[in-house]
Amino acid sequence: MNDRSPQPLTLTVHSVRPPDLSDPGEAARRRTAAARLRVLLVLAVCAAPVVASYLAYYVFRSQGRSNYGTLFEPPRPWPAGLELVTLDGAAVAPSTLDGQWLLVAVGPAACAVACEKRLFMQRQLREMLGRDRDRLEKLWLITDGASPRPELRHALEAPPAKVTLLHAPRAALTRWIEPEPGHALEDHLYLVDPRGQSVMRMPVNPDPARARRDLDRLLRASSSWDRAGR
Repeated sequence: MNDRSPQPLTLTVHSVRPPDLSDPGEAARRRTAAARLRVLLVLAVCAAPVVASYLAYYVFRSQGRSNYGTLFEPPRPWPAGLELVTLDGAAVAPSTLDGQWLLVAVGPAACAVACEKRLFMQRQLREMLGRDRDRLEKLWLITDGASPRPELRHALEAPPAKVTLLHAPRAALTRWIEPEPGHALEDHLYLVDPRGQSVMRMPVNPDPARARRDLDRLLRASSSWDRAGR
């Protein structure tokens, strides 16, 4: 015989979550708001390096550091309605030049001695950047409807680091960049960032070493988000 005493019966009571009687439309709105917040956070994370580089260079510059070139503050985007045209007559949208730092010369096609010196300086400054030179492209905006003489055009368009030659109305360029007081628009080299904004004007007849230091600083400040090529 089994002399074990009978054991009392135990019951386990589980709580039941009450049904959600809230407005289903309100729940959907909350989910949509949360999704939008996540998207904004992702965009903020992606944009942070760009914003930080600009703040580092334009806002939080140490008092002991001075720029050799003149900064355009705030930077100036491509002027609305700017018409760029290749030497063969094809229209070019300014936005197609974005994604690369541009060192820009401006002037008529009849390039005299001073113009040739600027184009030579443009070339030298790019080469002086060393391994970062592929992040900088040379651009000549020709302010009349003519073309450079054949031998000059051939030299400028020769690889590996050819100059991009485009016609641009001088009047439109004066709304975008400006020369040092007492000088002409054509007397300077100008720097344009990868977002299509003119950011700096080099002095007339710049000292190569000092101009290169400005370029080095800007390229270093943008190294976290800018890469060679478009």
